[in-house]
Amino acid sequence: METLCKIREINRAVTAFEAEMEKTYNLCLNEGMLLCCLSKTSKLSSGEIADSLGLTTSNTSKVIKSIENKDMIKRVIGNTDKRQMYFSLTPKGKKALSVINCENIQLPDLLKDILNKE
Repeated sequence: METLCKIREINRAVTAFEAEMEKTYNLCLNEGMLLCCLSKTSKLSSGEIADSLGLTTSNTSKVIKSIENKDMIKRVIGNTDKRQMYFSLTPKGKKALSVINCENIQLPDLLKDILNKE
């Protein structure tokens, strides 16, 4: 039972962090993580994004659509297979990622403790 209660506390701390991130940067946690993933490569397929974020394909589609509507990513058609769709950062997405500074967001103490153990 103690483990369950600790997980609940961690979940609440992550939820609080995400609320602050949305208020500060107009991005949810998954959107920010998507930008981060794309910053490390030139393009990713939706399946690769789902694997990287640990989301279902359905949830990944929602995150992609949301961040695409904010003009932070663009669709790129595959070179060898024109049916394949890839996603890459737009200049607006790169700029958004460059101004995200999670140190400016009040991090719940529980998350500070977890991150400081690394």
